[in-house]
Amino acid sequence: MQKVDVTEKLFDQSSTIKEFTAVVRSCEKTEGGYQVVLNRTAFFPEGGGQDGDSGWLYEAAVAETEPETSFLEQRRSATLLGVVCDTQEKNGIIYHKTDRPVEPGTCVIGRLDFEERFMRMQQHTAEHIISGIVHRLHGYDNVGFHLGVDVTTLDFNGELTWEQVHEAETLANRAVFDNLPVEILYPTSQELEHLVYRSKIEIEGQVRIVSIPGVDVCACCAPHVNRTGEIGLIKILTCDRHRGGCRMTMVSGIRALADYQMKQNSVSEVSSALSAKPQEIGAAVLRQKQQIQKLREHLNQLQASYLSEKLSGITGEEKTVCIFVEDFDAIAVRNFVNDAMERCSGICAAFVGNDLDGYRYIIGSRSADTRNLAKRLNLTFEGKGGGKPEMVQGSLKGMQSEIRRALDGQA
Repeated sequence: MQKVDVTEKLFDQSSTIKEFTAVVRSCEKTEGGYQVVLNRTAFFPEGGGQDGDSGWLYEAAVAETEPETSFLEQRRSATLLGVVCDTQEKNGIIYHKTDRPVEPGTCVIGRLDFEERFMRMQQHTAEHIISGIVHRLHGYDNVGFHLGVDVTTLDFNGELTWEQVHEAETLANRAVFDNLPVEILYPTSQELEHLVYRSKIEIEGQVRIVSIPGVDVCACCAPHVNRTGEIGLIKILTCDRHRGGCRMTMVSGIRALADYQMKQNSVSEVSSALSAKPQEIGAAVLRQKQQIQKLREHLNQLQASYLSEKLSGITGEEKTVCIFVEDFDAIAVRNFVNDAMERCSGICAAFVGNDLDGYRYIIGSRSADTRNLAKRLNLTFEGKGGGKPEMVQGSLKGMQSEIRRALDGQA
């Protein structure tokens, strides 16, 4: 890569720039595409737990800052030069990974996928709010942050109860409703020495501070919303123990809306299925669970009676004892085979399932090596399984009549 100057970072001037003009300084082929360097960019490169921006590069007539209407007019007739699928930074130079080469010296219009960018800004600013509140209330540090595809993950170096999580969530949303300004500060080295802020580690060069008055002050390189009200809503989904602290997942803004809509649909479906009001579905599900448990216990009793009757019918003269049942308890079936082995001089087999879906089998014998029979059954009926000489178990596909004939042939 030829030597070029550092890239002017337009996203540091404003996080809401959606389109801009620039000049291509260099373009080099790389794995899976091309690395395009512009003299300036609003594309944020991966960093601070946030992925790099994506978007598009169009051909432009000029490379000077123009009014928004000029951007739109140019882009209506402009040629798409490349799709930006990722943005990275190294030594102050920002690389835009594109799907095709763009000639150096070309004037371009860069257009961000701003829907994606704004969603990420909502998540990131929400993370600052939660982290600041947890730090203020409990003194815990945020020791890990990842803005994932579906949720944002935060790691803290201390444990939180659900009561504490709910308190932090409530305070965070109050900060959202207060529509506080999100301030970007560039303190001098002298000012920095006396400034209390999170992420206070050794950083070379100018330190960029993101401040939300009364909520959080933190060093951060990423774009954020201008005011907390733009986040809309913060919802913590989980908080579990993790490496001596806790790991929290959360959604904010448009993601919180999507999460609420999904859960509302689920609640409505369950409410309709159980003929219960939405606020009463928890109790309704518990009642259903208790009823199912009672039915299961009754079914187990019926199954045990059925197997006991089958067992009592064994005379001891049979060379093969075989039963086919559907949806029977696995332990009860295994106990049947164990007991039948004591009464039968030959093969004792139980098949659980049906002709359409296949069968699980348990085969036992005190006189024969059941592994040989299992091999033949598996070969004939596309089965799998095995075990010890006196007992094997597995699964297979086949018709009950054909399986019975195979067992009769064995006998």
